[in-house]
Amino acid sequence: MNWLEALILGLIQGLTEFLPVSSSGHLELGKAILGIDAKDSLSFTVVVHGATVLSTIVVFKNDLWELVKGIFLFKWNEETKYVFRIIISMIPVAVIGVFFKDEVKVLFSEGNVVFVGSMLIITALLLASTYIVKSGNKNISSPNAIIIGIAQAIAVLPGISRSGATIATGLLLGNKRVLVARFSFLMVLIPILGENLLDVFSGEMIKESGIGAIPLLIGFIAAFISGLIACKWMIGIVKRGNLIYFAIYCFLVGIIAILSNIV
Repeated sequence: MNWLEALILGLIQGLTEFLPVSSSGHLELGKAILGIDAKDSLSFTVVVHGATVLSTIVVFKNDLWELVKGIFLFKWNEETKYVFRIIISMIPVAVIGVFFKDEVKVLFSEGNVVFVGSMLIITALLLASTYIVKSGNKNISSPNAIIIGIAQAIAVLPGISRSGATIATGLLLGNKRVLVARFSFLMVLIPILGENLLDVFSGEMIKESGIGAIPLLIGFIAAFISGLIACKWMIGIVKRGNLIYFAIYCFLVGIIAILSNIV
Protein backbone atom coordinates (compact mmCIF):
# COMPACT_ATOMS: atom_id res chain seq x y z
CA MET A 1 0.00 0.00 0.00
CA ASN A 2 1.44 3.38 -1.02
CA TRP A 3 0.75 6.77 0.58
CA LEU A 4 -1.92 7.76 -1.97
CA GLU A 5 -3.89 4.55 -1.44
CA ALA A 6 -3.59 5.06 2.33
CA LEU A 7 -4.90 8.62 1.96
CA ILE A 8 -7.90 7.50 -0.11
CA LEU A 9 -8.78 4.63 2.24
CA GLY A 10 -8.30 6.85 5.30
CA LEU A 11 -10.73 9.41 3.89
CA ILE A 12 -13.21 6.64 3.06
CA GLN A 13 -13.01 5.27 6.62
CA GLY A 14 -13.34 8.66 8.30
CA LEU A 15 -16.30 9.79 6.22
CA THR A 16 -18.20 6.50 6.23
CA GLU A 17 -17.64 5.55 9.90
CA PHE A 18 -20.21 8.12 10.99
CA LEU A 19 -22.40 8.32 7.91
CA PRO A 20 -24.85 5.39 7.73
CA VAL A 21 -23.29 3.77 4.67
CA SER A 22 -20.99 1.13 6.27
CA SER A 23 -17.35 2.09 6.73
CA SER A 24 -16.25 -1.56 6.70
CA GLY A 25 -18.16 -2.18 3.47
CA HIS A 26 -16.72 0.87 1.74
CA LEU A 27 -13.24 0.07 3.03
CA GLU A 28 -13.47 -3.43 1.53
CA LEU A 29 -14.83 -2.05 -1.75
CA GLY A 30 -12.04 0.54 -1.78
CA LYS A 31 -9.41 -2.18 -1.28
CA ALA A 32 -10.95 -4.23 -4.10
CA ILE A 33 -11.00 -1.25 -6.50
CA LEU A 34 -7.40 -0.31 -5.64
CA GLY A 35 -6.27 -3.93 -5.87
CA ILE A 36 -5.05 -4.12 -2.28
CA ASP A 37 -4.77 -7.57 -0.72
CA ALA A 38 -7.31 -7.62 2.11
CA LYS A 39 -5.24 -10.18 4.05
CA ASP A 40 -2.28 -7.80 4.20
CA SER A 41 -4.28 -4.73 5.22
CA LEU A 42 -5.95 -5.71 8.49
CA SER A 43 -3.42 -3.61 10.41
CA PHE A 44 -4.41 -0.59 8.32
CA THR A 45 -8.07 -1.24 9.14
CA VAL A 46 -7.25 -1.29 12.86
CA VAL A 47 -5.28 1.98 12.63
CA VAL A 48 -7.98 3.95 10.78
CA HIS A 49 -10.67 2.64 13.13
CA GLY A 50 -8.57 3.96 16.00
CA ALA A 51 -8.45 7.34 14.25
CA THR A 52 -12.24 7.55 14.06
CA VAL A 53 -12.50 6.64 17.74
CA LEU A 54 -10.27 9.62 18.48
CA SER A 55 -12.57 11.77 16.31
CA THR A 56 -15.54 10.68 18.42
CA ILE A 57 -13.71 11.51 21.65
CA VAL A 58 -12.89 15.01 20.38
CA VAL A 59 -16.45 15.74 19.22
CA PHE A 60 -18.04 14.43 22.43
CA LYS A 61 -15.32 15.52 24.87
CA ASN A 62 -17.75 17.63 26.94
CA ASP A 63 -20.30 14.81 27.15
CA LEU A 64 -17.59 12.33 28.13
CA TRP A 65 -16.24 14.67 30.80
CA GLU A 66 -19.71 15.07 32.33
CA LEU A 67 -20.12 11.29 32.39
CA VAL A 68 -16.74 10.82 34.10
CA LYS A 69 -17.57 13.45 36.74
CA GLY A 70 -20.95 11.85 37.36
CA ILE A 71 -19.44 8.39 37.80
CA PHE A 72 -16.95 9.58 40.42
CA LEU A 73 -19.74 10.99 42.56
CA PHE A 74 -20.40 7.29 43.31
CA LYS A 75 -24.17 7.76 43.12
CA TRP A 76 -26.89 6.16 41.00
CA ASN A 77 -27.37 9.41 39.08
CA GLU A 78 -28.24 10.13 35.45
CA GLU A 79 -24.61 9.86 34.34
CA THR A 80 -24.14 6.49 36.05
CA LYS A 81 -27.37 5.19 34.53
CA TYR A 82 -26.25 6.34 31.08
CA VAL A 83 -22.88 4.59 31.41
CA PHE A 84 -24.68 1.45 32.60
CA ARG A 85 -26.84 1.50 29.46
CA ILE A 86 -23.73 1.89 27.31
CA ILE A 87 -22.10 -1.07 29.08
CA ILE A 88 -25.06 -3.41 28.56
CA SER A 89 -25.30 -2.31 24.92
CA MET A 90 -21.76 -3.67 24.44
CA ILE A 91 -22.61 -7.19 25.60
CA PRO A 92 -23.81 -8.52 22.19
CA VAL A 93 -20.77 -7.25 20.28
CA ALA A 94 -18.49 -8.55 23.06
CA VAL A 95 -19.99 -12.02 22.59
CA ILE A 96 -19.28 -11.82 18.85
CA GLY A 97 -15.74 -10.58 19.52
CA VAL A 98 -14.91 -13.34 22.00
CA PHE A 99 -16.57 -16.37 20.39
CA PHE A 100 -16.78 -15.52 16.66
CA LYS A 101 -13.78 -13.26 16.02
CA ASP A 102 -12.09 -15.62 13.54
CA GLU A 103 -15.31 -16.19 11.59
CA VAL A 104 -15.85 -12.44 11.27
CA LYS A 105 -12.24 -11.84 10.16
CA VAL A 106 -12.73 -14.30 7.31
CA LEU A 107 -15.40 -11.99 5.89
CA PHE A 108 -12.83 -9.17 5.79
CA SER A 109 -10.01 -11.26 4.34
CA GLU A 110 -11.78 -12.67 1.32
CA GLY A 111 -12.67 -9.40 -0.39
CA ASN A 112 -16.19 -10.68 -1.06
CA VAL A 113 -17.66 -7.75 -2.98
CA VAL A 114 -20.97 -9.49 -3.72
CA PHE A 115 -21.52 -10.16 -0.01
CA VAL A 116 -20.71 -6.52 0.83
CA GLY A 117 -23.13 -5.34 -1.86
CA SER A 118 -25.90 -7.54 -0.46
CA MET A 119 -25.34 -6.20 3.06
CA LEU A 120 -25.42 -2.60 1.75
CA ILE A 121 -28.86 -3.29 0.32
CA ILE A 122 -29.99 -4.53 3.76
CA THR A 123 -28.59 -1.31 5.26
CA ALA A 124 -30.59 0.66 2.68
CA LEU A 125 -33.83 -1.11 3.65
CA LEU A 126 -33.17 -0.48 7.35
CA LEU A 127 -32.54 3.23 6.77
CA ALA A 128 -35.59 3.52 4.52
CA SER A 129 -37.78 2.07 7.29
CA THR A 130 -37.01 5.09 9.49
CA TYR A 131 -38.51 7.34 6.81
CA ILE A 132 -41.84 5.54 7.16
CA VAL A 133 -42.00 5.32 10.97
CA LYS A 134 -43.08 8.40 12.90
CA SER A 135 -40.38 10.08 15.02
CA GLY A 136 -40.56 9.23 18.74
CA ASN A 137 -39.84 11.21 21.88
CA LYS A 138 -38.62 8.61 24.37
CA ASN A 139 -35.39 8.44 26.31
CA ILE A 140 -33.20 5.40 25.72
CA SER A 141 -34.05 2.73 28.30
CA SER A 142 -31.97 -0.28 29.36
CA PRO A 143 -34.03 -2.72 27.21
CA ASN A 144 -33.64 -0.33 24.28
CA ALA A 145 -29.88 -0.22 24.90
CA ILE A 146 -29.66 -4.02 24.65
CA ILE A 147 -31.65 -4.06 21.38
CA ILE A 148 -29.47 -1.30 19.92
CA GLY A 149 -26.46 -3.33 21.08
CA ILE A 150 -27.75 -6.35 19.12
CA ALA A 151 -27.98 -4.11 16.05
CA GLN A 152 -24.35 -3.09 16.62
CA ALA A 153 -23.31 -6.74 16.86
CA ILE A 154 -25.00 -7.55 13.54
CA ALA A 155 -23.17 -4.60 12.01
CA VAL A 156 -19.81 -6.39 12.33
CA LEU A 157 -20.75 -7.78 8.91
CA PRO A 158 -19.05 -5.71 6.17
CA GLY A 159 -21.76 -3.76 4.40
CA ILE A 160 -24.06 -3.39 7.41
CA SER A 161 -23.57 0.17 8.64
CA ARG A 162 -22.89 0.31 12.37
CA SER A 163 -24.15 3.86 12.76
CA GLY A 164 -26.99 3.16 10.35
CA ALA A 165 -28.06 0.00 12.18
CA THR A 166 -27.85 1.50 15.68
CA ILE A 167 -29.43 4.85 14.79
CA ALA A 168 -32.21 3.25 12.74
CA THR A 169 -32.93 0.75 15.53
CA GLY A 170 -33.04 3.51 18.13
CA LEU A 171 -35.43 5.56 15.99
CA LEU A 172 -37.66 2.56 15.27
CA LEU A 173 -37.90 2.02 19.04
CA GLY A 174 -39.35 5.54 19.34
CA ASN A 175 -36.38 7.32 20.93
CA LYS A 176 -35.48 10.99 20.48
CA ARG A 177 -33.33 11.62 17.42
CA VAL A 178 -30.59 13.63 19.13
CA LEU A 179 -30.30 11.09 21.96
CA VAL A 180 -30.04 8.19 19.51
CA ALA A 181 -27.21 9.84 17.57
CA ARG A 182 -25.27 10.58 20.76
CA PHE A 183 -25.76 7.06 22.14
CA SER A 184 -24.82 5.46 18.82
CA PHE A 185 -21.47 7.24 18.65
CA LEU A 186 -20.55 6.84 22.32
CA MET A 187 -21.44 3.14 22.58
CA VAL A 188 -18.79 2.14 20.03
CA LEU A 189 -15.80 3.72 21.79
CA ILE A 190 -14.91 0.90 24.19
CA PRO A 191 -15.49 -2.02 21.73
CA ILE A 192 -13.22 -0.51 19.07
CA LEU A 193 -10.55 0.54 21.58
CA GLY A 194 -10.68 -2.93 23.12
CA GLU A 195 -10.35 -4.65 19.75
CA ASN A 196 -7.44 -2.44 18.77
CA LEU A 197 -5.58 -3.15 22.01
CA LEU A 198 -6.16 -6.90 21.63
CA ASP A 199 -4.75 -6.85 18.10
CA VAL A 200 -1.72 -4.84 19.23
CA PHE A 201 -0.91 -7.04 22.22
CA SER A 202 -1.56 -10.26 20.32
CA GLY A 203 1.04 -9.19 17.77
CA GLU A 204 -1.31 -9.65 14.81
CA MET A 205 -0.56 -6.22 13.39
CA ILE A 206 3.19 -6.88 13.45
CA LYS A 207 2.94 -10.43 12.07
CA GLU A 208 0.86 -9.65 9.02
CA SER A 209 1.72 -6.13 8.04
CA GLY A 210 3.79 -5.31 5.02
CA ILE A 211 2.49 -1.75 5.21
CA GLY A 212 5.05 0.91 6.07
CA ALA A 213 4.83 3.48 8.84
CA ILE A 214 4.24 6.42 6.46
CA PRO A 215 1.09 4.98 4.79
CA LEU A 216 -0.28 4.03 8.24
CA LEU A 217 0.33 7.55 9.54
CA ILE A 218 -1.24 9.18 6.47
CA GLY A 219 -4.25 6.87 6.73
CA PHE A 220 -4.63 7.70 10.42
CA ILE A 221 -4.51 11.48 9.87
CA ALA A 222 -6.90 11.32 6.90
CA ALA A 223 -9.39 9.18 8.85
CA PHE A 224 -9.17 11.43 11.92
CA ILE A 225 -9.79 14.73 10.09
CA SER A 226 -12.53 13.40 7.82
CA GLY A 227 -14.06 11.63 10.84
CA LEU A 228 -14.32 14.92 12.75
CA ILE A 229 -16.20 16.50 9.84
CA ALA A 230 -18.48 13.51 9.26
CA CYS A 231 -19.36 13.06 12.95
CA LYS A 232 -20.53 16.65 13.34
CA TRP A 233 -22.37 16.49 10.03
CA MET A 234 -24.14 13.24 10.94
CA ILE A 235 -25.51 14.63 14.21
CA GLY A 236 -27.25 17.38 12.24
CA ILE A 237 -28.53 14.89 9.64
CA VAL A 238 -30.15 12.68 12.29
CA LYS A 239 -31.81 15.72 13.88
CA ARG A 240 -33.33 16.66 10.51
CA GLY A 241 -34.31 13.08 9.70
CA ASN A 242 -32.69 12.91 6.25
CA LEU A 243 -31.61 9.25 6.32
CA ILE A 244 -33.61 8.37 3.21
CA TYR A 245 -30.89 9.83 0.98
CA PHE A 246 -28.35 7.46 2.49
CA ALA A 247 -30.79 4.58 1.95
CA ILE A 248 -30.90 5.39 -1.76
CA TYR A 249 -27.09 5.69 -1.88
CA CYS A 250 -26.51 2.35 -0.13
CA PHE A 251 -29.02 0.61 -2.39
CA LEU A 252 -27.37 1.93 -5.57
CA VAL A 253 -23.81 1.13 -4.39
CA GLY A 254 -24.95 -2.34 -3.32
CA ILE A 255 -26.52 -3.06 -6.72
CA ILE A 256 -23.44 -1.77 -8.56
CA ALA A 257 -21.12 -3.86 -6.37
CA ILE A 258 -23.13 -7.02 -7.03
CA LEU A 259 -23.52 -6.47 -10.78
CA SER A 260 -19.85 -5.58 -11.26
CA ASN A 261 -18.88 -9.03 -9.96
CA ILE A 262 -21.65 -11.01 -11.66
CA VAL A 263 -21.64 -9.54 -15.16
